[in-house]
Amino acid sequence: MQTSELINFGSKILSKSTNSHRIDAEIILSHILKISREKILISENKVSKKNISKFKYLINRRLYNEPIAYILNKKEFRSKDFFVDKKSLIPRPETELIIDPIVKNFKNKRLFFLDIGVGSGCIMSSILKELSHSKGVGIDICKDTILNAKINLFNLKVQNRSRLLNRSFKNIFNHKFDLVVSNPPYVVRRDINRLSNDIKKFEPKLALDGGNDGLDVIRKIIYKSKSILKLNGVLALEIGRGQYFSVVKFLKENGFRKSRIVKDYKNNVRCIFSTLLKNKTK
Repeated sequence: MQTSELINFGSKILSKSTNSHRIDAEIILSHILKISREKILISENKVSKKNISKFKYLINRRLYNEPIAYILNKKEFRSKDFFVDKKSLIPRPETELIIDPIVKNFKNKRLFFLDIGVGSGCIMSSILKELSHSKGVGIDICKDTILNAKINLFNLKVQNRSRLLNRSFKNIFNHKFDLVVSNPPYVVRRDINRLSNDIKKFEPKLALDGGNDGLDVIRKIIYKSKSILKLNGVLALEIGRGQYFSVVKFLKENGFRKSRIVKDYKNNVRCIFSTLLKNKTK
């Protein structure tokens, strides 16, 4: 079977479950043949029986809504490929928006930061890679997720400036950070079942569930950050749609001043940066 025939075959099967059926078939074949999508589209090649079997197997996984990132065990984030599987949330383009202000603010400084809910390690690894004088601690309550972050820190060769801890952020003491950054769970619990099948069936609910109003973990992070940030330290949070005013109110009540916001591609406030004005130890 030729590459074009196989793509058409896969696309037809996937058309039953996804609008991205053609692209998905191309990406899967590209992954199996280790040839770029562009090259597959402009040149015709015969595919071996072994690779046809692999292709059909992966197409079948995608047919049942498994995300492409989990099928390929990789997702691009800030032009780097990150290892991902079902143990960690898939990095989103929106999350990339939190990195640039951090890099700009701490350029040429010796940054010591904490990443709460490190997940795949995409935020932590990117900061360490782009700020060569930085050191970071990443924490997550999921032991398996920590393993994914460890792989990505190693792949980007920043593991020597990092430390990973399998614990809750509530159990961080005796440290003062220049920056606390987090992409916390912020989906309203009742809305999880309304998410697309590839998210609700495959991505870890622990990384999605923000409680009854979506703000449970965000409130706890803000409160905890008072005792672990240096004076004038920065708290960088990714938030969900419609949460801006509630989060800013809670920041103000806890001694933080909003310093910057970043909007996503749909003009929603996606990231809030704030500065700690008063240290509190309790």
